[in-house]
Amino acid sequence: MNPVADKHRVTSTAQLDELYGAPNPLAIDKEQDHLTQQYKAFVEASPFVIIATIGPEGLDCSPRGDPAGFVRIQDDKTVMLPDRRGNNRLDTLRNIVRDPRLSLLFLIPGAGETLRINGRGTISTEPELCAGFIMQGKAPTSVLLVQIDTVYFQCKKALVRSNLWNIDAASRPKNLPTAGEMVQAMSAEPFDGAAYDKDYPERMKKTIY
Repeated sequence: MNPVADKHRVTSTAQLDELYGAPNPLAIDKEQDHLTQQYKAFVEASPFVIIATIGPEGLDCSPRGDPAGFVRIQDDKTVMLPDRRGNNRLDTLRNIVRDPRLSLLFLIPGAGETLRINGRGTISTEPELCAGFIMQGKAPTSVLLVQIDTVYFQCKKALVRSNLWNIDAASRPKNLPTAGEMVQAMSAEPFDGAAYDKDYPERMKKTIY
C-alpha cells in the first residue's frame, strides 16, 4: 500500500469518533427493538426489499420484490417474506441456515426514507404458511421468518442525492450492458445474448412465480 495513503487509513472506532463526532440524539432514539405503528406502515407499503446475509464464503446482498405488503407482519417482533422462484443459487438461504444473522432494507417508490431491520432468520416449508403467499396459483417453496433485533428508518439524503425516484432520469443508460450481453461475455459455451434478451419478456411471464 502507498505509505502516503496508508497514514490516512482509519483503523479504529476512536478515529471515527474524532472524525465525525457524536451522533444526533434523534438518530439513536429512532432505533427500536420492535415494529412501531409507524414502522409497520412502512413495511406494509414497501414492494421492494434488499436482504443482506453472511456465510462461510462471505457476504451476500440480494433483492426481493412483490406487490406492496408482500413482507407480512406476524407480530411486533417478526416479519415474514416468501422466497419466490429464482436461479436456484440460493445464496441467501444457504447463508441463513449456517448463520441466521441478516439485514433488510425496505424501499418505497416515491418515498425518500428507507427502513432497516436487523435480526435473525429461519426458513420454513410449513404448507399452510407457504399457501398464504400464493401468487398466480403458485406457492413459494419456503418462507423466511425474521426475528427483529433492531429496526430504524434512514432519512432521505441518499435517495435525494442519487435522484433515484426522478421519472425523467429513469430511462436505462444507453451503454449499460444487458443481461444477455453479460452472460454471453462470461459464458464458456456458445451463447446468443441477443436472443436471450429478445425472449426474456415472454420467458419472465412464465417463470416469474
